[in-house]
Formats: sequence, C-alpha cells, structure tokens
Amino acid sequence: MNILVIQNRMGIGDMVIFLPFIEAIAKKYNTSVTLLIKESTKAREYTNNLNFIKKIIYLKRNKKNDLHNGLSGFFNLKNELKNNSFDKVFIFNSSIRYRLICKIAGIKNIYQYPLFDKKGQHVIEAAQNLLNKIDLNIESNPQIKVNESSIKLAAHKYSIKKNKINILLGIGGSGPTKRMPAEKFKEFIGLAIKNHDCMFYLATGKNKEEQLILNNILSSYREICVSLDNNSISEILPIIKNCKISICNDSSFSHLSAALNVPTIVLMSDTPLLYGSYSPNMYPIIPDGMENVSHNSNGKEKINPEKIYKKFNLIIS
Repeated sequence: MNILVIQNRMGIGDMVIFLPFIEAIAKKYNTSVTLLIKESTKAREYTNNLNFIKKIIYLKRNKKNDLHNGLSGFFNLKNELKNNSFDKVFIFNSSIRYRLICKIAGIKNIYQYPLFDKKGQHVIEAAQNLLNKIDLNIESNPQIKVNESSIKLAAHKYSIKKNKINILLGIGGSGPTKRMPAEKFKEFIGLAIKNHDCMFYLATGKNKEEQLILNNILSSYREICVSLDNNSISEILPIIKNCKISICNDSSFSHLSAALNVPTIVLMSDTPLLYGSYSPNMYPIIPDGMENVSHNSNGKEKINPEKIYKKFNLIIS
C-alpha cells in the first residue's frame, strides 16, 4: 500500500498538530506514508525519528522555487505524484487543485475535506472528520521523538545540570503581536530565581525584533541564560528534553515542546486558544481581562508574569 498525505498549511505548529492523524493513517494500513508539505514546516528537522513517515516531498510554490506553481506547476506535480504510483491520498484541505492533480495522477482512492469549505474551518475537527471516513476516532496529542544519545550529548555540551530547574523560554514568534515584550520574560525570571535554582534556554530566531528581545533579556540575566538563536531546530530538540518545563509564546517551540512531552506554558496573545490548548501538555495563559483569545486580540501587553509564575510553580511541584 502506497499512501500520500497532503498538508499544505505553512507553519511548524500546523505540521505538529497533524502528526497524530498522519500516524493513525499509517497504522490503519500498516505502512509508512509519504508527505507532501511546504518547506516552511521544516518537518525534516523533527520527524526523522517517526517511523510512520517514509518520505517527505516539499511543495515548491514560492518565490525561491515555483516548480509546482501555476498551470505548468499543476502538471509538474501531477507527473511527480504519478511516478510514485500512490494507491490512496488523504488531502487535509478543501482545495480543488489538489483533488484534480491526484485524480489525473491516477490515484484511485481520494479522501479529502469538503471542497470549497475553508472559511471558519476548525483545524483539528476537520482532520478528525476526515479520518471518521475510514472509521478512525483520533484525539489530538502529537508526539515527536529524540534519541536518548542526543539528549545526553546536549546535556554534556551545554553543561545542563539535573539538580537545577532547566527552563526553555520560547521568546520568538511568527509575528510581532505574538512576541511578549522582554520585560514580561524578565519579570518572570526575577520571580522564578527568588525561590528556585534555574537555568534558562532562550529559543528564538534571527528576526530583528526577536534579537532585540533576546539581547534585552541577556543584558539582565546573561549568567543564567543560554541563547539558542544559532541552533537549528534539530539541535534544540534534545535541549528541550533536558528541560523540566517550557514557557513559550504561541510559536513553533510551544508546539515542539508539548510534542516532546515537556509541560509547556503557552502565552496566548493574538491567536485562537485552540493553538495553545490542544495537547494535554499545554497550559495556556491568556491576557488579563480577557475570557478568550483569538486573532486580533492584541493582548501581549496584558500577559501577567505573576500568573505565569503561579502556573509554573503548580507544574514543577
């Protein structure tokens, strides 16, 4: 059985969310599957230890590579899929384009979301409904794996001590409204070190604003902070596994931490609460004065470091 899964959302978090559904398909048919996904998911950095994934094909529809874009791209992708001789495809979107490509490529069994039904689509419920078609009822609890040897190597390389409370701080974010100000993290760090012996591992990217946040935190707490902005995701994963807890903006690291079975406090300021609560390893914090959070909530200035600290204390105890 040769199975293709198409997931065209662009984020790392989106890809992590879909992993339980992809795994369930593989188990149902007792075979590993091929993924057609966007390169921006960076899936190869965190799925290499997942034996239910056989191969990853990156969808090339961007400025750097438009092989699969437009009319010519339609047929390029059709030919690529046809050459793989897939028996079944599961399309985790409502696009007519992918359905037609798969049909013309000769894939006989096509399972897909309802066509033209993207508006207001619930990311998890839509996937669950698709798998109901093959009699699968799947809960959302993504899991990724890191080799034990990698975890030990990271502990040695970064002198991570088990007698300390090691904390991953995910201070980056995909947009400015998701990035907590440096002062919020610094206030939490100040509260945490009053009563606990902590080390903080700061995960972020090279974006200018993220670097400003990083350097602001380091200016006050350099001796107890380790910057990870020069590390790849695959290098950061074993560091996360050495941590007792993660505290992250709604970012790739909140999803990755939770999928590594590390308790993860997710600071939700400007995206639907779902993205910080779908895993049993997630503990969302929402802005003061709000009962819920969604797009355009713009609540990052109302995230309360004392609430983070109280949640942190409950989890580590």
